[in-house]
Amino acid sequence: MSTDLKVLKPPAPNFVSTRNPCKLCAPLGASLVMRGIEGGVPFLHGSQGCATYMRRYIISHFREPMDIAASGFSEASTIFGGGPNLMQGLSNVTEQYKPSLIGIATTCLTETIGEDVRQILHGYRESREGANAPELVHVSTPSYSGTHLDGFHAAVRSTVEQLAVAPASAIPCSENVNLFPGMLSPADFRHLKEIVADFNLPLTLFPDYSETLDSPVLEHYAKIPAGGTPIARLRAVASSSASIEFGRALRAKTTAASFLQERFGVKAHRIGVPIGVRETDAFFSVLSAISGQDTPEAYTLERGRLLDSYVDGHKYVFGKRALVFGNEDVVIGLASLLSEIGVVPVLCTAGGKSAGFASSIAEVTADCIEPVVARDGLDFMTMGEMARDLKLDFLIGSSKGAALSRELGVPLIRVDFPIHDRIGGQRILHVGYRGAQQLFDLVVNTVLERKQDSSPVGYSYM
Repeated sequence: MSTDLKVLKPPAPNFVSTRNPCKLCAPLGASLVMRGIEGGVPFLHGSQGCATYMRRYIISHFREPMDIAASGFSEASTIFGGGPNLMQGLSNVTEQYKPSLIGIATTCLTETIGEDVRQILHGYRESREGANAPELVHVSTPSYSGTHLDGFHAAVRSTVEQLAVAPASAIPCSENVNLFPGMLSPADFRHLKEIVADFNLPLTLFPDYSETLDSPVLEHYAKIPAGGTPIARLRAVASSSASIEFGRALRAKTTAASFLQERFGVKAHRIGVPIGVRETDAFFSVLSAISGQDTPEAYTLERGRLLDSYVDGHKYVFGKRALVFGNEDVVIGLASLLSEIGVVPVLCTAGGKSAGFASSIAEVTADCIEPVVARDGLDFMTMGEMARDLKLDFLIGSSKGAALSRELGVPLIRVDFPIHDRIGGQRILHVGYRGAQQLFDLVVNTVLERKQDSSPVGYSYM
């Protein structure tokens, strides 16, 4: 018998329940991805209430119409299965919308009863063989196994897995670069396309809802808005020269870029979301390596102006303390930006759980003047309990932190998703030197405004 002694760790506190979650449902993220495909229609296999809930959040953030079809589970569907509902729903959507693709995401109810969606779709395809049927893409997105961000990345991966064609038969585009940016804003997507084009690289951006969820005013309502990643480009991603994927928290996960590398040998470059100087430098370095070109002068000038503004505003923000919350990938990028301008992101939190979250926060905040705490899987109640004694100067994250901001008596800088109580969430630019410039100005002016408002004498000149 072994006499080795084991060191016992203190038991973790008992988990009671989530109180005001800092996350949304997984099918919501999948719906965004499907809206980012040209001619695509999101379809939830589950109850009508799930689709209504997703639409409410998406519409209030993007201020655009958002149709999400649903198979409309009833009590009978829950007991006997929802296969007939799904097949009828797909036929209805095909007839009414004439989509190029229908993206089917499952809800908690569907997954709980063990619905074999792949088999149902196989039967549906056979029944419509020879007909002018749309592409069908399926992704498993029960919310009890992840957040809206997990659903987003799962939908990206599943779509690539199901549509990518081996290079021998794919559309030739050997110089093409795949960019999987994660869940960012339409403004971010437009700027990313501009940057890659300036390196003279053909690009497949997926997803791309820069037009479908931020369109110009139209005289007539379009059931399926123009824009999105063409299906032909998605078929050809396996023939690309390289893939770039944003998200430090994705390191331990099977992703679209890792799938293309393992299956087809498409080299994957995984970097953080390019928020702030350091992370954007990494992005431009990858583009330079792939293209063989130096960074265009316009971006060198943008970077220089950004650094000059850092000098101008340093005295106002150095040593300020912030709580950062939201989607893991964006939180890491924001923490990097704050640390390089002298703000201490004393508490960095996320509603989801990612193996690389804490280590990534430690990496991007290594030069902070005091320790930074990184916690994933938190709700807003726990976040508030941790934040009460931190002497915060501001919060930075989505509108879901408004109540906590009011409780703590500190301002909230609204970024990321969702933003319900302000206009322009879809136009917030987070990425690149240009995005860092806008975020920096927003942070500095928030600090100045609070100083002015709380001063007994006021400041008319700063």
